[in-house]
Amino acid sequence: MSNEFHYGTGRRKNATARTRLYSGSGDIQINGRSVDAYFPRKTLQMIVRQPLVLTKLADQFDIRVNVQGGGVSGQAEAVRHGIARALLGIDINLRGQLKKAGFLTRDARKKERKKYGLRGARARYQYSKR
Repeated sequence: MSNEFHYGTGRRKNATARTRLYSGSGDIQINGRSVDAYFPRKTLQMIVRQPLVLTKLADQFDIRVNVQGGGVSGQAEAVRHGIARALLGIDINLRGQLKKAGFLTRDARKKERKKYGLRGARARYQYSKR
């Protein structure tokens, strides 16, 4: 693994992923653990690898990710966003493919806050007429 890398930041809900792509053989490490150990569910592993599979660069780069905040699903999508952004530093011509697949767009949906006088963000307390 060389010292030269391409950097990308990915975010989703409350998760933030700081991603670095090195030239290598396709090894992905998240918070010092392999992607299979960090995300045991196959769907989450697939989400992380989507930009690499789409651009056919899965075995050309070693990826190191520091991710924090949020839950496992938000973290997986934050890692995907970070990898897609870092791939743009390698080849700007990949932008069309990644944009069309929706990997460059920051998903701004977050949990809505609870409002006072209500049971949740929008749910009311049960009303009894009689």
